[in-house]
Amino acid sequence: MLSLALLCLVLALLPAVLAAVNIRCLAAPEPMPGATGLVSILIPARNEAAIIAGTVRAALASEGVPIEVLVGDDHSTDATDAIVSEIAAHDTRVRLVAVPALPAGWTGKNNGCAALAAAARGERLLFIDADVTLHPHAAAALSAHAERSGAALVSGVPRQVMRSLGETLTVPAINFLLLGFLPIPLMRQRPDVSLAAACGQLVMVSAEAYRQTGGHGAVRASLHDGVSLPRMLRAAGFRTDLVAGTTLADCRMYSRFGQAWAGFSKNAHEGMATPRALPIWTILLFGGHVLPWFLLAVALVAGLPAVALTALAAGLVSLGTRAAITRACAEPLATIPLHPFTIAMALAIQWTALSRAARGKAPTAWKGRSYPVGPR
Repeated sequence: MLSLALLCLVLALLPAVLAAVNIRCLAAPEPMPGATGLVSILIPARNEAAIIAGTVRAALASEGVPIEVLVGDDHSTDATDAIVSEIAAHDTRVRLVAVPALPAGWTGKNNGCAALAAAARGERLLFIDADVTLHPHAAAALSAHAERSGAALVSGVPRQVMRSLGETLTVPAINFLLLGFLPIPLMRQRPDVSLAAACGQLVMVSAEAYRQTGGHGAVRASLHDGVSLPRMLRAAGFRTDLVAGTTLADCRMYSRFGQAWAGFSKNAHEGMATPRALPIWTILLFGGHVLPWFLLAVALVAGLPAVALTALAAGLVSLGTRAAITRACAEPLATIPLHPFTIAMALAIQWTALSRAARGKAPTAWKGRSYPVGPR
């Protein structure tokens, strides 16, 4: 049992070291004086009447770079189009784009983003989800970083707003996996497709690189453009980069647990939920962040002080890593003690998605559409 506790400690230390390195090198970008290139802020929207006005108005408040704001109405059945049209009537920088009917083999978001990109006039395309609230300097800062770094794609994870228990049990896994397991310095040095990463909530792409590679049309079947888009660009020889997005935008992805489960499940097969990858991720995550607490309880009952101390050390390293990431990403402090449950929940979602795919790709519903779970 002591050997198992030592393994847990090693598994907990791996993301701790990577997170320490990543947090130091993942800085928030700064605007560049005198920026002139037009940025097209592109917002795909389907039944977003409750939030779209705030999203558009926040985008219109952008400073430091010229902008246009395009909203793609993807066959909404609520007042999304009317709300955007009303704003556009008072601000010529806003345009409502009617998204074409969903073609066979396309996912909804990719279809909407492709339609928006086709109508955009900017030198850089800033794709944001309808639930993302941009900060005034965000577009200018991302554009400046792209200019300085030479990256065709720049992305960051917005500050994640969480107000319910369901959100705090699921959403923090995003930043933990990114900062704890992606070697960001290596990602910047090497062009490997396997090192590609982005957050689909906030992605800026060079319009030239986007059109040269086919953009969202080249990844039309993907449900996870945060993975597929940077991989596609890297495969074509373009650079991609990540920045700290906490000061650039806010996002409330989901308002309840059911939404979070469905949202993370729909794109699981493009992340961890593959027969080859998920067993490895389970060892890394369960072994380093859940198992130590079980071992600690067993060791205390069985009177095994060496095992108890080693398991406790692994657990404290795990929570320390979560605390550092929580602070760096401005997430709620309540997520720290919930970390073992967050990891367990993430693995449960992934294994459920993989199991459903193995049983015949049972469809998952999202925004009123059904998509198969598993590779297509």
